[in-house]
Amino acid sequence: MHASENPKTLENGISRPQLGVLFGAVLLLITVVGYKAWDGGSEAKASGQDPAGPINIEQLRATADAAGDNALPWQQLGFAHFQRGEFLEAEAAYERSVALDDDEAVLWSALGEARVMASQREPLPPSALEAFNRAIELDPSDPRARYFLNVQKDLDGDHNSAIAGWLALLAETPQSAPWETDLIRTIEQVGAINGIDVEERIVIAQAVRGSTAVSDTPRGPTQAQIAAAGSIPPSEQRTMAEGMVGRLERRLAKNPSDVQGWIMLIRSRMTLDQPDLANEALQAALATNPASEARIREEAALLGVR
Repeated sequence: MHASENPKTLENGISRPQLGVLFGAVLLLITVVGYKAWDGGSEAKASGQDPAGPINIEQLRATADAAGDNALPWQQLGFAHFQRGEFLEAEAAYERSVALDDDEAVLWSALGEARVMASQREPLPPSALEAFNRAIELDPSDPRARYFLNVQKDLDGDHNSAIAGWLALLAETPQSAPWETDLIRTIEQVGAINGIDVEERIVIAQAVRGSTAVSDTPRGPTQAQIAAAGSIPPSEQRTMAEGMVGRLERRLAKNPSDVQGWIMLIRSRMTLDQPDLANEALQAALATNPASEARIREEAALLGVR
């Protein structure tokens, strides 16, 4: 480091803690790649790969070269390079895939992520943002593109908008999705770095989402509702959160076999600093779901409820 360099910031003004949050979050989006773009069984089978075996880059390359106007083999090759940490090669493969099929949001967001990881200087290079914006044009719900576009808001200093966007994404994230825990951690870290209270807003996002076991009808809030929750006084935020948790509790009274819903209720009570109510929820969950006792106790123990 040169003597004139500020040890706390890089040349574009991004703080090192922010970069830590960003690249920690980039790792969580690698999981999203696996969830959205790669079915380790069907795609590997289509290319002759053994899902449990080593990646055969040469075979994938040969398949892609012979694929004509089929974008899928290039997507598979891009993912394989990404898995090996060969981000420039992944970027090139995904560029071929979008050239062949420019109407698939998941290909554009995968390309954007590869460009992020391949960048040596900028956390979010313009070419990556271009790809993420194209993905959003095609599919406004694409989680990877939404995530990174909110990262850009955070890097631009609009921390409240970034958190609101991530909370909206959390509210639409399936329960127990591979990236849920890391998404929550990102929200918490950015909130802590910038002095923004997020705990009760996380509870709101999770509670109104409800459990898919109760109903197939989405119950997540809109992005505007999540943003509005951040603009009201903390006391009103708590009232709102408690109301959401109360509705979850009433749903569980009607459908007590919803184990995931009970776990969410226990977590929400602990977040609201209500350990006695969390313990009551644990006992109710155990009483109504004896076959799932081991799972319920394990999840509750992780939350400090025994």
